[in-house]
Formats: sequence, structure tokens, C-alpha cells
Amino acid sequence: MAATVARSLLSTRHTSARLMSSAASASQRTALYELHKKHGAKFGPFAGWDMPLVYADQGALDSHLHTRKHASIFDVSHMLQTRIVGKDRHRFLEHLVVADLKELPVGGATLSLFTNPSGGIEDDTIITQQRDSLYVVSNAGCADKDLAHLLKHAKLFQDQGADVDVLKIDDHSLIALQGPASQKALELLAGVNLSQMPFMTGQVIDIKGIPCHVARSGYTGEDGFELSIPTGEVVSITQVLLENPHVKLAGLGARDSLRLEAGLCLYGSDIDSNTTPMEANLVWTVGKRRRAEGGFIGADIILDQIANKGGARRRVGLVIE
Repeated sequence: MAATVARSLLSTRHTSARLMSSAASASQRTALYELHKKHGAKFGPFAGWDMPLVYADQGALDSHLHTRKHASIFDVSHMLQTRIVGKDRHRFLEHLVVADLKELPVGGATLSLFTNPSGGIEDDTIITQQRDSLYVVSNAGCADKDLAHLLKHAKLFQDQGADVDVLKIDDHSLIALQGPASQKALELLAGVNLSQMPFMTGQVIDIKGIPCHVARSGYTGEDGFELSIPTGEVVSITQVLLENPHVKLAGLGARDSLRLEAGLCLYGSDIDSNTTPMEANLVWTVGKRRRAEGGFIGADIILDQIANKGGARRRVGLVIE
């Protein structure tokens, strides 16, 4: 498996930042839409997508508890997947986010924040260091905004002679396999031992002969994996996973309750463009070197708040006993 860490997303069609338009259709469907219908999904609109909320055999609470005990598949193909390429990719993305990307090892991943000049959070994102690129997954609700932000600043860097480009991954779907039974289920399908794959790492693994980017991460508070799969293969791979009696489909209803129970932020609800990392209790996402050097948008305000424990409010969790 170590050899696969160095491999980037294979055979992936990209749309260049120099050519890409961020316009999206009013109502989109993922490649798994018909499979969701087959399983009795009830759909609802989310960020311009028709997304499954619950299924005929399980309500949101049932799916929540099944994920905690076994494993569930969440269709998160509506999220934005991009790659940042070029020799100046670290300098470029570090201007936009608070993470220390230069020190992130190949295969390592980190939660980070896009920030604005007022020190607010424009979005939270997961960034994975690949050998020749940075793989970025952003929230569906901020997809158009995030892509436009990346393209705008890429153009500014390019105009200054920087070697960087933003590539939208538009031929891979994304599913999240979450829960304590997820490792065993994925091992059975991929024929590999995942016990030594650390949390917040990613690598390319062949699943049924199909190269897929597999990240040990998720947003449920459980162990799990996010799989970026060629769209033409996502239905068949999902169906095979569902043959495991411990694996079921789960919708956005359970995904929201699971992340809330785990104390994980939801952009637009818990944090927004007026919330600073200090106010959001997300100071830990600001890398040590970044605190010393700054260089990201809004750094003067954010670093002052960190140094002086500033900010007008704090995000806290409440436990009902």
C-alpha cells in the first residue's frame, strides 16, 4: 500500500482554472440518484442538488444509530473536489487557507479554513498532500463561491508569473463509508489491509480494479473512509458495498445529526463569513508556522485575536443530561 501513497488521482478529467466556468444548473442529481430511488429514498433540495434525506427501511434516527453500531454509505458527490497543481501550489493555497501545507507529508490530510480580509471563515475544507498536487474537498453549499475564489486568486498569481492552476475534478463521485464496520467492509472489497492506514491520510487504492482515492476521514465522529470514485464505476462499487449485511445507505438527515453529536461544525449554521477561527474554537487549524509568519488572508485580525484571546463570542457545545 505504501507505493500507492505516491500516486495521484488517476485518469481524472479536469477543467482548467483558465477555462472553467463556475455556473451550475438549478437542480442537479448525483450518479447514485437512481440507486437512491430504488432503495426508497425521500429527497430534498440541498445546495442546488436533489439529495436523499432518509430511506424507506430507516428513518434518520435509525440511520444515525446504525452508523454508530455498523456502517453507512453517504452520497457526498455534491461536494466540490479540486486539485491545485504547479510548483507554486503551496504558496498559492497557503495565501487562502490557514494550514501549514509545506510541512504536510505526502498522503497527509488536514482540516483547514478559507478566510476573508475581516478574519471570517469563508468555508472549511479538507486538503490532502499528493506528490504532484493538493487535493481539496469543499462544502457543497459553498462550492460555487469556493471555486470562484480559487479561480480569482489563481488568475492573480498567474498574472504575477506563478506556476499554479486550479483543476475541478468533474468525473469522480464521492461517497463516505462511515462507522465501526467500515474498515472491514472496505478491506473485503479492496482486498487490502487498512489497519495501518492512519486517520486523516489518503492514498489511491484499486477497488475491483478501479483506482480510487481513499481518505480515512469523514464527518460523523466515527471511523470511516471517503472514496473518490470514477463516476462510471460509483454505482457498481456502491452496490457491492451494500451486499455486506452491515452496510446500509444513509441520508443527509443522519449525516447532520451525527456531525452535531460529534461536535463538528456545519458551515452556514455554526460558522460563517462573520465568524473568526478564534470565535469558532478552530484556532487549532492555524499551523504553528502560519501563526509566526502569517501570509494568509485576514491574518492580521486572526493572529491578533489568537495572541490576545480576542473575539466577541465563542462556539461551545451543550450536553443534555
